Amino acid sequence: MNPNLSLSFHPARFCTIRLKPGDDLLHEIRILATTHNIKAGFIASSVGSLSQFGLRYAGKPDATIQQGCFEIVSLIGTIETTGEHIHLSVSDENGAMLGGHVMKGCIVRTTLEIVIGILENCQYSREHCELSGYEELVIKSI
Repeated sequence: MNPNLSLSFHPARFCTIRLKPGDDLLHEIRILATTHNIKAGFIASSVGSLSQFGLRYAGKPDATIQQGCFEIVSLIGTIETTGEHIHLSVSDENGAMLGGHVMKGCIVRTTLEIVIGILENCQYSREHCELSGYEELVIKSI
């Protein structure tokens, strides 16, 4: 393990939400984080389907929007009141998979069940990273 890494361990609580047909994934996650003042959360589990997705593929500046019938294969990320970093993999009706960074326009088709972990005594934020050039996760014990 890298000796320069700083680790902190925190207990977690969990909540479960179910999104319904027509709900926008990113919008609902943002409402949940704000309403419940989630300072350090993560997606622990998910299962569901989308009728449309908005993804930004690796190295691309803009979102790609596609409509159809998609099963969520993986949904993972970190969540806080000031932002989120979520990735999604979906498969189409032929089993072909696509994945990337979640953008606006991920619309629930039948259901989306998400288990959210909420870390106690911890706070996430995003700050510019000189190495990556992006706003990256900062972890603080509170």
